[in-house]
Amino acid sequence: MRVLFFAHLRNVTGCSQTELTCGPVNAEGLWQKLLESFPALAPYRTSVRFARNAEYAAADALFLPGDEVALIPPVSGG
Repeated sequence: MRVLFFAHLRNVTGCSQTELTCGPVNAEGLWQKLLESFPALAPYRTSVRFARNAEYAAADALFLPGDEVALIPPVSGG
């Protein structure tokens, strides 16, 4: 599974993307897997949304090995 990091999450992780090897996993399971490699993400959980294959993922979404997952922090505009 390819995981993309946007905005300040790129600075937090030190990369714009990573490959994650795991079986089917829900959002919380995915978050826990990401924290194994990027523990500095921990404070951002409540503000990050997940997108799966270019669409926002529902809270009960199941992420599969071939998915592209984006971690999207809140954005502001003017």
